[in-house]
Amino acid sequence: MAGIAVFPGSFDPITKGHEDIIKRAIPLFDKIIVAVGQNQDKRTFFPLEKRIEFLKFVFRDYPSVEIDQYSGLTVDYCKSKGAQYILRGLRTSADFEFERSIAQVNKKLDHELETIFLLTLPEYTALNSSVVRDILRNGGNPAQFVPEGLILK
Repeated sequence: MAGIAVFPGSFDPITKGHEDIIKRAIPLFDKIIVAVGQNQDKRTFFPLEKRIEFLKFVFRDYPSVEIDQYSGLTVDYCKSKGAQYILRGLRTSADFEFERSIAQVNKKLDHELETIFLLTLPEYTALNSSVVRDILRNGGNPAQFVPEGLILK
C-alpha cells in the first residue's frame, strides 16, 4: 500500500501508543505525515511548538516520517499534501465507533481519501494523552507511558 498517509491528532503529548501505531505503519506507506491539528477552541497542556518538538525528537531517525501542523478540515489538509490515506489507531470498540463516524464523513467530503485503522497493542489499550497529562498535573512521572528518552517539560 504505497502512498502518503496523514496521522492527525493533538499529540498533547505523544504516548507510546501513538509511537507504536506510527512505527508499525512505516512499512505500509511511502511517507507518513504526523499532523498536529490546531483547534483554537481546545485548550492544550503543551504549546503547539513543544508538541512538534516532541514528535521531531521521537521520529528523528525515521526519514519517511514528517512532522507538520495544520488547521481546518483534515480532508483539506490531506488534499494539500497529496495524501491518499488517513491513519488512525484504535484502542477500544468506543474508539472504533467514534473514528468510524469521522471516517464516513471524511469519505463523503473526499471520496478518494481512505481511512486506515491499526489496532493498538494490548499493553497500550488503556493509554491516552489524558492519562499522561493527569500524571503530570499531579506531580507523577509519566516516563513509562511516553516514548523512550522523551522528557516532558
